[in-house]
Amino acid sequence: MARGHEPSEESERAVTVILLYDEAENERVRHASYEAAVGTVKERAESATVAKIESKDGEIVFRSDEMAIQEWANEWTRAKRRLSVDIDEWKCPYDSAGCIADDLCTQCKLDKIQDSY
Repeated sequence: MARGHEPSEESERAVTVILLYDEAENERVRHASYEAAVGTVKERAESATVAKIESKDGEIVFRSDEMAIQEWANEWTRAKRRLSVDIDEWKCPYDSAGCIADDLCTQCKLDKIQDSY
């Protein structure tokens, strides 16, 4: 985006940081990304009683009174990375619900070992 130009429209679907203070007031800061929201929480959470991150769907996905922001950001990054990795399609011949290509059930592991001999 060119410097000095503002977006012509703004989506209602934004990630929001909610800062709650002792004085029963709160502040809402909208962001286009989780990275920016995490930055705001890191900068301003100490002055607030509770800091929250609200998803684009309106769900509270982080609360500073339940978890440290860096811990949450690390978990969010891992989850995002897992979603972006292509996982081979796998159908367990034993119909084990927890059996996936990169984490086989015990029977599939045994079959794999037997097939390698």
